[in-house]
This record gives sequence, C-alpha cells and structure tokens, in this order.
Amino acid sequence: MLTRDVSIYCRREGNFQDNNLIHPESREPDIPRYVEREGENANLKRARLTYQSRKRGMLENGLLLSTFAKKYLNTFDDKQLRLYDQLINLPSNDWDIFYWATGIKPTPPEFDNEVMDLLKNHIQNKDRQTRIIQPDL
Repeated sequence: MLTRDVSIYCRREGNFQDNNLIHPESREPDIPRYVEREGENANLKRARLTYQSRKRGMLENGLLLSTFAKKYLNTFDDKQLRLYDQLINLPSNDWDIFYWATGIKPTPPEFDNEVMDLLKNHIQNKDRQTRIIQPDL
C-alpha cells in the first residue's frame, strides 16, 4: 500500500487523527552482510546458533530450526556448524529457508549440502513428534 493510500484509508475509516501527518516512504530495513566469525570456538558457535535458530523472523522457522538445533547441533563437527551458520544467516528472507527445507522450492546449490539434507529429513517428521513449542534451553 502506498503512503497516499494509507492516508486515504485512515481518513475513510475514521482512524486519521492528524491531516498534517507525513508518512515516510516504505523501504526495506538494512540487513547487515553475513561475515563468518573468525576465532569462535565450537561451544560459543553452538550457543549462538541455538539462539539464532530460536529467534527467527517467522514462527514457523523458529519452531523448525530450534527443534533441529536441539537435535543436531551438539553432534555437528566444525564443517557442519559452518554450513548451518551459513544456511540460517546468509539468506535475507526466512521464507526462502522454509521453502527450500520443505521442498516447495528447489534448494540453491550453495545450500544443498548434508546439513540441508538433515533439515529436510527433520521437517518430514517421520517420528510424528509434537513441535508446537520451542525446546527448553
């Protein structure tokens, strides 16, 4: 919806309080570029990735990734931790991660790896586990 359209809608619906209110143009927030952390030990990386898996932009990914992290992060070696870090931090759109992991969209080659395969298998939930809340920390 354009700024002008918002103002017209608010006036029409009786929600417009100030006719002099100026609405800024809509723009995407600046997202910092992903930079791989140097010198981060495996335990610190696991703790950071656990937190990042829980605090996604959308609830669906928070549930899927937090349960995945709980199940796998403690077994990942350095390479797998790096791949998971890239998977959850490089894409700027959470829907991309969700669509790739659920198979709705093909996974780009740079994310098509062993960690994505584990995530896809986790999402299939063959054990029929209840995943309606994030696991305890």
